[in-house]
Amino acid sequence: MSKTEHQEFREDCLAILRAETEGKRVHRRRFLQAIAALGVIPTALRFTPAHAADRELVVVNWGGDAVPAYDEIWAKPFNAANAGVKAVINGAGPTSGKIKAMVESRAVTWDVCDRTMPASVELGRQGLLEAVDWTIVAHNKLRRAHRSDWGVGAYLYSFALTYDRQALKGAQPKTWADFWNVKDFPGKRTLRNNIEGMLEAALMADGVAPDKIYPINVDRALDKIKQIKQHTIFWTTGAESQQLFRNKEVVMGNLWHTRSMLLAKEVGDRIQFTFDQGVLFAGAWIVPKGNPAGKLAWNFIAAAQDPQSQVELFKRVGNGPINPAAAALVPAEMKALDCGSPENFAKQVAVDSDWYAEHYASALNRYMDVIAS
Repeated sequence: MSKTEHQEFREDCLAILRAETEGKRVHRRRFLQAIAALGVIPTALRFTPAHAADRELVVVNWGGDAVPAYDEIWAKPFNAANAGVKAVINGAGPTSGKIKAMVESRAVTWDVCDRTMPASVELGRQGLLEAVDWTIVAHNKLRRAHRSDWGVGAYLYSFALTYDRQALKGAQPKTWADFWNVKDFPGKRTLRNNIEGMLEAALMADGVAPDKIYPINVDRALDKIKQIKQHTIFWTTGAESQQLFRNKEVVMGNLWHTRSMLLAKEVGDRIQFTFDQGVLFAGAWIVPKGNPAGKLAWNFIAAAQDPQSQVELFKRVGNGPINPAAAALVPAEMKALDCGSPENFAKQVAVDSDWYAEHYASALNRYMDVIAS
């Protein structure tokens, strides 16, 4: 379909929509959902939105087990505490592209999105997000690295050195330098086909102190990765990284700690992982600019700062609590698995969100060129 034909088709659809809604009350969110795909600006249309009736709060995450978990842990309690409000969990996946399209077309249908701290900075600087209302959200329930002008830390996850102790038999790897040591620790490794957590590991393997990682020396990190590329399988999805260990195709890897936890639970103590020199990322709540529910979004985010609820999420899907007060509530048998505990936090590199917001795209392109060549 040519551009002209598509434009004419879109305008015809809008003509039908105007005819159907002339003089009638329309649920604002449903209206925006219907026209979002058409890429138009709602203010150009004649309709009467039912603003007062719109008490729905849409929280968007990445689907799968996280949908029922978020519903049970956060949405249902929030609804019970706020009469007339219905928070719903949507697993559509709040990509930057979708958020940008919604905001720029003034067709926002999401209220709260589950992203990362670097994404909060990147999208916030583009004017696509609402500034955090710190009169509602508690900044003192977060470490400084886990908040930005547009993002509120939601949970923690790590890239952790994971290994098969039976395959290695002798000495066990403890550092990224060991990971890069193919002579003393022979066998295939696995790294992610994305820079997050990989460049930091490469620099630590090359002798850079954890507190000197940022700003990342991309040239140095890529040179280090080239050294073990022939010994490396690059994983794309968490499920793939887990399968590589199941199939005994690799002896060690740089994995999301949640996958490492699943592996250890599945196959027993054959699989080990460590938070030593881990790379710690923060998931973040963000609010698209012009979200339908307005300030109600910040009330939901403030409720999600409750430490007990974050511990419940940790129990269900492995995401570490981000509120430091949650550490005392983690069951004793799970404390070693909490990437955000004071002990484990001190062992890791906390990601510099500003660096990622500025350099992610260019560094990723260079990384992909290296691993593909």
